[in-house]
Amino acid sequence: RHYRSHDTAAHVTVCSHTLGTMSAMSATRAFVAAPVVAKNLASRKAAKPYKAGTRRSATVVAASSAPELDINTKLFEKELVDVAGEGEYIVRGGRHLFEKLPEALKGINTIGVIGWGSQAPAQAQNFKDSLAEVGMDTKVCIGLRPSSKSNDEARACGFTEEDGTLGETFDVIAKSDLVMLLISDAAQAKMYPRILAAMKPGSTLGLSHGFLLGVMESDNETFREDINVVLVAPKGMGPSVRRLYEQGKEVGGSGINASFAVHQDATGNATDIALGWSIAIGSPFTFATTLEMEYRSDIFGERGILLGGVHGIVESLYRRYVKDGMSEEDAFKNTVECITGPITKTISTKGIKAVYEQVSDKAEFMKAYSASYMPCKDILYECYEEVQSTNEIRSVVMACERFDTFPMGKVGTSAMWKVGEKVRAERVEEDIPLNSFTAGVYCACMMAQIDTLREKGHSFSEVCNESVIEAVDSLNPYMHARGVAFMVDNCSYTARLGSRKWAPRFDYNLEQQAYVAVDQGAEVDKEIEQKFLNNPAHIAVANCCALRPSVDISVKFGVGSARDVTADTFKMGDKATADAK
Repeated sequence: RHYRSHDTAAHVTVCSHTLGTMSAMSATRAFVAAPVVAKNLASRKAAKPYKAGTRRSATVVAASSAPELDINTKLFEKELVDVAGEGEYIVRGGRHLFEKLPEALKGINTIGVIGWGSQAPAQAQNFKDSLAEVGMDTKVCIGLRPSSKSNDEARACGFTEEDGTLGETFDVIAKSDLVMLLISDAAQAKMYPRILAAMKPGSTLGLSHGFLLGVMESDNETFREDINVVLVAPKGMGPSVRRLYEQGKEVGGSGINASFAVHQDATGNATDIALGWSIAIGSPFTFATTLEMEYRSDIFGERGILLGGVHGIVESLYRRYVKDGMSEEDAFKNTVECITGPITKTISTKGIKAVYEQVSDKAEFMKAYSASYMPCKDILYECYEEVQSTNEIRSVVMACERFDTFPMGKVGTSAMWKVGEKVRAERVEEDIPLNSFTAGVYCACMMAQIDTLREKGHSFSEVCNESVIEAVDSLNPYMHARGVAFMVDNCSYTARLGSRKWAPRFDYNLEQQAYVAVDQGAEVDKEIEQKFLNNPAHIAVANCCALRPSVDISVKFGVGSARDVTADTFKMGDKATADAK
């Protein structure tokens, strides 16, 4: 599916009944699109059912193309939505659906959460709380090495050996009906043969990242045929998943969006198991993907605008502004603070195009955007194809094997990031500038990433969640609290390695191509300008923002019991090492 223009008349209108029935927090991170009109639904009622996770060629139905992925649920209500002219199925979440968990998880008596990195503490606690709310006696058990220091953290969250909810990794795998494999990518690559061998016939392997499929494809291996293989991938880091779930208890609704996939259905009910999992951890809505498309968009995304891209952008701009005479403090405010502050807030609440509409110098914005778009897209295309070919996955595995000899250094020790500590300490939120040039470069990278994913065949839901929502509603708020470099230094090994590898590429291309073009007086490329102004992605992103209430993720450290958000450590993934702590 290649990029194609849509007439702006094919916009999405939000039905009034949708606004009336959605709770505030359910809309918080809901990528909202309007239900397709009834005649479109009626015309497709006779269509032959097909399995979740299987793709088909899209056909046009009135103003909306038919979904490429079905959701073959027997229990939950799927909704056909029109997303900027394309039909997609979603399943809405909410705490009122917890009552369906006993049926969705029928036959699952033990849920084994393996690992204690970024996602595991959040998903385990959310799942445990949701099951308790409906009186289920299904146990959520944590699987760790006996010598792991993470055992103490798990005990502090209420998982203990005495009640059978904390145990050795492979003991927990062997007894679990649903194995949520939330150890690091490097650990999965190293341990998957033993993990698969330990699972019970008829059990379900649950992943929150499609990385393992990429590894197994690279190894020419396949999953056992007698187990289910499903994916539920929250579109935010673990602390966000826990924070928004907890906030949802008071505000109404729950959590952060997730994608889901059924890669293998051995028991016939894998779809409902996966959707039950997604709803239990608090996803306001769940959209369909495949394991392959998820790992491509996820690994690619964190190398792009989520981490690597933004890191390269701010370092290149900081040097440029200092060279042009700004003080170091002002340069930091006009780069990092500008992006994680007003630009992030604007995109989160009003969309990407709104940044252009709000800057004081639109000509300066477009000059920066036009010059930066293709240099960023050049890198993004290369990165995507490296991920697609599994080269990037092999690179991660090999790098992790070199850690004993070449440990990963810290990014946040350079002079720029020391300036950032001072700037954050003295921050006055209202005084953070919205720099037109910075905004143009950042939006160019984000739109180049969106366009790359669309041209590579990804759905609008996946694109907007992976490239926009995860950035502005999950990662960037934490960057604003602790710094971009801090996030790069404290996320998962896969993300850290990717950011270190690709951030310098963005930095180089921007400095050597984009900024040189600007300084030489290059004219704005009118085709790039018009493509930005009329991009159908704006419709999709704007619909997300339209139902977003004024409830932001809490980044107050030390609250919420999800690991990784303590004031002193904020250790995102530090303990998810290859020995499966």
